[in-house]
Amino acid sequence: MGHHITVATCSLNQWALDFQGNYERILASIVIAKERGATLRVGPELEIPGYGCLDHFLEGDTILHSWEILARLLTSDVTNDILCDVGMPVVHKNVNYNCRVVIYNRKVLLIRPKMWLANDGNYRELRYFTPWKKHRQTEQFWLPRMIKTITGQTTVPFGDAVVSTYDTCVGIELCEELFTPASPHIDMGLDGVEIFTNSSGSHHELRKLYTRVDLIKEATEKLGGIYLYANQQGCDGDRLYYDGCAMIAVNGKIIAQGSQFSLNDVEVVTATIDIEDVRAYRKRSSRSQQAAESPKYERIEVPTALSTESLTGYEHVGPEKPYEIRYHLPEEEIALGPACWLWDYLRRSRTQGYFVPLSGGIDSCATSVIVYSMCRLVAQAAANGDKQVIADARRIAGEPDDSSYIPSDPREFCKRIFHTCYMGTENSSIETRKRAKDLSEAIGSYHIDLNMDLIVSAVRNLFGLVTGIKPQFKVHGGSNAENLALQNIQARLRMVLAYMFAQLMPFVRGRAGGLLVLGSANVDESLRGYLTKYDCSSADVNPIGAISKTDLKKFIRYAQTAFDLPILESFLDAVPTAELEPITETYVQSDEADMGMTYEELSIYGRLRKVEHLGPYSVYMKLVREWGDRLSPMQIAEKVKLFFFEHARNRHKMTTLTPSYHAESYSPDDNRFDLRPFLYPSRFPFQFAKIDETAAKLPDRSVNPGPEKAKVE
Repeated sequence: MGHHITVATCSLNQWALDFQGNYERILASIVIAKERGATLRVGPELEIPGYGCLDHFLEGDTILHSWEILARLLTSDVTNDILCDVGMPVVHKNVNYNCRVVIYNRKVLLIRPKMWLANDGNYRELRYFTPWKKHRQTEQFWLPRMIKTITGQTTVPFGDAVVSTYDTCVGIELCEELFTPASPHIDMGLDGVEIFTNSSGSHHELRKLYTRVDLIKEATEKLGGIYLYANQQGCDGDRLYYDGCAMIAVNGKIIAQGSQFSLNDVEVVTATIDIEDVRAYRKRSSRSQQAAESPKYERIEVPTALSTESLTGYEHVGPEKPYEIRYHLPEEEIALGPACWLWDYLRRSRTQGYFVPLSGGIDSCATSVIVYSMCRLVAQAAANGDKQVIADARRIAGEPDDSSYIPSDPREFCKRIFHTCYMGTENSSIETRKRAKDLSEAIGSYHIDLNMDLIVSAVRNLFGLVTGIKPQFKVHGGSNAENLALQNIQARLRMVLAYMFAQLMPFVRGRAGGLLVLGSANVDESLRGYLTKYDCSSADVNPIGAISKTDLKKFIRYAQTAFDLPILESFLDAVPTAELEPITETYVQSDEADMGMTYEELSIYGRLRKVEHLGPYSVYMKLVREWGDRLSPMQIAEKVKLFFFEHARNRHKMTTLTPSYHAESYSPDDNRFDLRPFLYPSRFPFQFAKIDETAAKLPDRSVNPGPEKAKVE
C-alpha cells in the first residue's frame, strides 16, 4: 500500500503587534488542519508578532511577547499530535534572527533561522535581523524559563537542520530563500528531504503571482518532493497587502491553491498525498548520483509518523486529478487587492467609513469603484455567514447592537460608510459634475455637490488686499506664476474642505466618529510630480497611488461589465483634465498636454528608472533602440531630459506623498519603497550633456519624424 500523508498550509490575516488576535488565528488554523486529518501544519512568516513590525523587531517586548504566545501554543491541547511549524523572532547569543519554531506534543524540536534575507524593494530585513551563515550546522539554544517550565527542556537545536519522522523527512525554507539562485531545498532534497515548507510574507504586486507559482513548481519539478507554501494575507499595518494564495505542489505540479484575495482571517489549504509518488519520481539515475555525494544535514528525530497505517478512508483516496491554477487578470487584481486592503484598514483603524473628493475624472472614479468593490466583497462574505465580517460591518455602519442587520446589499452598505463630494468651481464643467453625481448614484455613496467659488474668491481677495495685486489667470492676462498659484489654491482648498467634511459628516448623519480621506493620485502622476502639494493627493491613504493610468483604465473597463456600472463608459471617453483653469472656446486644460508626455510614456520611464536601475543616459540609450523607428535621436533626447527634469524638480513632493497601496514595481513612494534623494541637480548638466552629444552622433532612422515638442525650459 501507499503511505498517505495529509498536510496543511495556510494564509492568515495577521496584524503587526496584535499578539492576542494573531494567537487566535494561529490556533484556529491548527484546529481546521486537524479536523481535516492533517499531521503537519505550516503558517506564514513571523506569524506570531506579525510580519510588518518593522523597527519593533528591535524591541525586547516584541521578542518577549512572541515567547509568551509560543508558550500558550505549547500548552494548548490543540497542538497535540500535529507537527506545527510557526514563525517568530528569536534572539540567540544577543543576535536577532527571523525564525521558524517546530513544535510537537509540548516540545520544541528545532529553531530554524532564516539564512537569506529580503533586503530590497519594500523589505529591510537586514535592519532588524541577521542571516544564519552556518549552513548545515546547529548550536544549542537555551530556552527561556517560561518555555522550560512547559517542555522540561533546557536547550534545543538552533540552526540549519531538518526534521525526521518515522516515515519521512521535512525541511524548512523561509520566503526569500525560494527566490535565491541556490535555494536550500536543492541540497535538502538531495539529502533525502521529501517535504518542504515555505513560510512567506510575500506582498501583492500586479502580475506577481505568475513568478511565485513558477518558482514553487520549479522547486520540485527537477528535484521531486512535496512543497507547502504559506503566506501572510491582508493589511497588517502598512502599505503592503499580502495576498495569501497558499499552495501545495507535488513533483512540479500545483495540486491545491487557496484564494489570492479574501476577507477571511484564516484560510487553510490541505491535501492528502502518497509519499511513494515522491520516491518513484526520484528514481532518475542522474539525481541519484548527485544525492549519493550530497553533504548531510543534521536530522532532528521525532518519534511519530506523519502517515497512517489505518485503511479507514483509504478507498476514498482517488488518483491525482489535473489542477488548473487560478490567475486573476490585472484589472481583477485591482478590483480585489486594494478593496481587501481598504477593508482591513477601515476595520482596524476603528473609523466609520471613507470620504472621496469625486471630481468626475477617472482617478477619483477608480478610487470610488474600488470602495464599491470592497462593499461587494463585504456583502458576499456576509451572505456566506462570515461572522467576523458581519460584526465589523455592523460596528462600522453604526449598528453594533443590531443583530438583525446584515450588510447584504453592497449599495446599501456603501450608502452607510462611503461619502463622496463634488467640489466645483467656476472652472468646472457641467459634464464632470454630472458624471460625479451619476457615479455616486450607481454605487450608492452618500453624495454632496457644492460650489467653492466663495472660498477661492475670499483667498484671492485677501491676497490682493495684503499685496495690492490680485492674481489673474493666464487667459485673462496673468503671468505663469499667477496662473499656477490660482490653480494650486483651488486644489489645496479642496483638501481642507475634504478633511472638514470627513470629520463632520458622521455627526451630520447622527453618528459618532470620523471618516478616512482617500487620495486618488495615480503612480504616473506621482512619478512626474504632476500634482499639487497638499491638495487632494494628500489624504489618509491612497488605494491607487501605485497603479498606472493605463491599468486603471483597464480596471474601469472591467468594472463596467463585472459590476454592472454602465456610467463608467463616460469616464473612459473623457479627456483627463484638472479643470483648474477657465474653459474658453479655444482652450480646455489637458493633463497630458500640461505634462508634456503621455501616461504610457510615464510607465516606461518609471520601469526603466526603478526596476531596471537606469540613469538618464542609460534610459536614453535604451529608448533610442526601442523608439528609434518613429522618433529621431534628438526627439528622444528631449523627451528623456524633460522627464528627468520634471521628476527631479518635483521629487520633494514624494516626502509628503499619501501612504499608498503598493501595486506597481516602479512606485516612486519615498516613504518606504523608493529611497532616493529629494533634492536633485534637476537639469543633470553632466548627464544631459552626454545625451546631447550622443544624440548628435546617432543616425536618424525614424520614419517621418514629427516636430520636437518636448523641450526642457
